[in-house]
Amino acid sequence: MQTPAILIVGPSWVGDMVMAQSLFHLLKKRHPDVAIDVLAPSWSEPLLSRMPEVREAISMPVGHGQLQLGERYRLGKSLRSRAYQQAIVLPNSFKSALTPFFAQIKRRTGWRGEWRYGLLNDIRILDKATYAKMVERFCALALAPGERLPAHCPRPRLVSEGGAVNATAQAFHVEQDKLILALCPGAEFGPAKRWPSEYYATVAKHYVQQGWQVWLFGSAKDSVVADEILTLAGAGVHSFAGQTTLAQAIDLMSLSNLVLSNDSGLMHIAAALDKPVAVVYGSTSPLFTPPLSDKVAIISKSLSCSPCFKRTCPLKHLHCLTTLAPSEVIEKMQALVAKPTEAAL
Repeated sequence: MQTPAILIVGPSWVGDMVMAQSLFHLLKKRHPDVAIDVLAPSWSEPLLSRMPEVREAISMPVGHGQLQLGERYRLGKSLRSRAYQQAIVLPNSFKSALTPFFAQIKRRTGWRGEWRYGLLNDIRILDKATYAKMVERFCALALAPGERLPAHCPRPRLVSEGGAVNATAQAFHVEQDKLILALCPGAEFGPAKRWPSEYYATVAKHYVQQGWQVWLFGSAKDSVVADEILTLAGAGVHSFAGQTTLAQAIDLMSLSNLVLSNDSGLMHIAAALDKPVAVVYGSTSPLFTPPLSDKVAIISKSLSCSPCFKRTCPLKHLHCLTTLAPSEVIEKMQALVAKPTEAAL
């Protein structure tokens, strides 16, 4: 007898993919025998491989924002033999609903988005007041229409295998004899989410003086910011920005004892690794996509002009970030490590 299976069309951003694990977990809790396959960009495979709920990551051969109708049709046709009972489409775009339609999956579930009637036949109408957080919107798609969410959505939990972690640590010649502070100073969204480099450097120097080692994480795009911090902070700080794969970054971050991050995909990864994580918020808000953990300190000035959700500061001053002094952030970080199980949301 063929195993019942669901195809998830996954999101295109790191943080969103981490939060999607809450949906996977809820599906498995309700239907223990179901197999979950995730159709997503190839970069997400290291994340999905660390989610026990996922049977297979299927690489989306079409780039983000590209239509390529013929390629989507060929992919959908190739999936017909898998006989999925349901597809759940997490992005709200027209394009994201095409492949499940071409795969002739009987039930195709998703929120009403841009012109998706027909492509989806289990269309949900979003009530933003009921589902205020993105993770709630994901989890609601595991339920029948109108069914209430559980009191608490399952939290993402990435699983790092000890052998892979040790191999990565050896490959990068890292030492584990000191406490490790992970800094994530980048943000794909834009500069209005990035706490100043000199502030990160001040935090780094403080922890080095306390006997910690400091590791910088980020993509190749974040290497300039990471190098600035490295230059300002000096000895005891090492940058992995642009030097690791996503899989290696996850493995190395799993060794950390404390994380300081902007609102970014790495923030969600740190929370899903169950690390104490302090998050600096500028132009965005923790109300929609907070890190899903009890070991969190949210640090924000909550100015009258924020959150503006802009990539760059429309007022040209970035006060939401520049008025957050390193001393204030360090105080929140120290309290977080002292009481790691208390929620700071």
